[in-house]
Amino acid sequence: MEAKHRLAEIKALASQNNNSEWQELAFSCIDLTTLNATDTISHVKAFTERVNDFENDYPNLPNVAAICVFPNMVRTVKENLQDDHVNIAAVAGGFPGSMSFIEVKVKEAQMAVDYGADEIDIVLPLWAFLDDDDVICREEVTTIKQAIGDAQLKVILETGALAEPEKIHQASFLAMESGADFIKTSTGKMTPAATPEAAMEMCLAIKNFHIKTGKKIGFKPAGGISTTKDAILYMTIVNEILGEEWLAPSLFRIGASRLANNLLSNLINEEIKYF
Repeated sequence: MEAKHRLAEIKALASQNNNSEWQELAFSCIDLTTLNATDTISHVKAFTERVNDFENDYPNLPNVAAICVFPNMVRTVKENLQDDHVNIAAVAGGFPGSMSFIEVKVKEAQMAVDYGADEIDIVLPLWAFLDDDDVICREEVTTIKQAIGDAQLKVILETGALAEPEKIHQASFLAMESGADFIKTSTGKMTPAATPEAAMEMCLAIKNFHIKTGKKIGFKPAGGISTTKDAILYMTIVNEILGEEWLAPSLFRIGASRLANNLLSNLINEEIKYF
């Protein structure tokens, strides 16, 4: 009941925060994502060119934080991306099911970095976590983190499969203790994806981890976040639980594909389909 009451308070605050300043900040924290089986090299190249053009087309607005693609498309983004402030992120490690061998997961993550990825998003091996095998989970996250060097590691918990807040908190701590730079709600490939309730639990875990270790871990809600209202709600959760310092691309991302156009439409006050 306390969590429901707190969420109701945050939702009320979020409606007050839905202004151009917060919308611009939300846009600057987007991992602009294309993760479809139909993604072609020409599509990803055109997708990247839109990001390149954004600075000229909207000089008064910040660009997105990163472009997120499958590992085999990293080279295409790297060869075409011109904005040095936009990172390249790749899903790896057997995304989205994490149902592969650790050797394959490590090699895939390494290759993505070798081809130019600055960030790697992997999925916590739920097949092990749901069997209470924390050893395998820790080994996978730690090994992949070591393999990718200075690249950032985001660990997806797939919170829709965990259900209980205690399990979400446990998975969050496990990922952070094993080397995650960010923890992320969902792949967007299963239902439910991101939820405010899961976001609150993950942010509380990040807060407790920071108190315990002094380390600041980032948070990334992803999956089904498409409206400006949704984005501002997740930002308000972060602001209220973790504080304003977390509201920056270095510690907060939003995984989205449709959200960018919706935010732009709000900021420009006309319907825009730019990406």
